[in-house]
Amino acid sequence: MNSPSRPPETYTFFVDRSLGKHVVAVALRSVGAKVEVHDDYFSPDATDEHWLAEVGKRKWIVLTKDNRLRYHRREKRALLRHGVRAFILTARDLRGEEMARAFTNALPKIERFLKTQTKACIVAISRDGLLRPVQR
Repeated sequence: MNSPSRPPETYTFFVDRSLGKHVVAVALRSVGAKVEVHDDYFSPDATDEHWLAEVGKRKWIVLTKDNRLRYHRREKRALLRHGVRAFILTARDLRGEEMARAFTNALPKIERFLKTQTKACIVAISRDGLLRPVQR
């Protein structure tokens, strides 16, 4: 007898304020991703520690280009303490459409990675959508 198959896990991606409100979110939604945007939940001046705590509670996946989450002790500590899985676009000086393309190109890889990584992590994403874990 076959065991019932589990439906694939769906992820909610949280687009932080560094990526803007529209272009990246719209592009990700157009390829079927469930997306929440920073400004729909938090004030523009909310501290990283504040929104990371809430995003971690909700088990949302952070998409950002804010390297502070990767290098600054306070932000990194909050990310790890709250179990956040974060994907950071490392390419600089990209327009909204280029950022959107990097994330949509990386989305299948991100989803495969998330199936094996259930704890807090930081993953760098290149302009071409390649992933490189930097903190597991």
